[in-house]
Amino acid sequence: MSLAERLRADLNQATKAGDKTRVSTIRLLIANINNAQIAKGKDSPMDEGDVLAVIQKQARQHRESIEAFAKGNRSDLVAKEEAELKVLLEYLPQQMSRDEVAAVVRQVIAEVGARGPGDKGKVMSKIMAQLKGKAQGAEVNAVVSELLAGL
Repeated sequence: MSLAERLRADLNQATKAGDKTRVSTIRLLIANINNAQIAKGKDSPMDEGDVLAVIQKQARQHRESIEAFAKGNRSDLVAKEEAELKVLLEYLPQQMSRDEVAAVVRQVIAEVGARGPGDKGKVMSKIMAQLKGKAQGAEVNAVVSELLAGL
């Protein structure tokens, strides 16, 4: 079952169960996937990677909203955003731990022969292709900066 099919099946289940948060989150996600398909064009179908990219974008937006609402002391909105983020995270692959990311970064640093912070672009371009969907870009960036600074 593809991810898009799973979303539609889960939407039906959530509707029958009366889970309003889940229903609204999945509906918005499906709408965003459809919009991405339209933007991409009819001739090129959405693959699993494209769908995951839409889900990751939504998750990132929810994280940013949580941070902003927390700064504004809006605990009611923080709770709502966290509930929606929890639903989105169910559809993303398991995220790598910081130690796992660091191990991959060390390997890539050795492969490209990076000698310091000036080589960050080489390392990041190669590593983000490997870790796409498995780790957040901000965390990967922090690990790369930290390890390159130590060289």
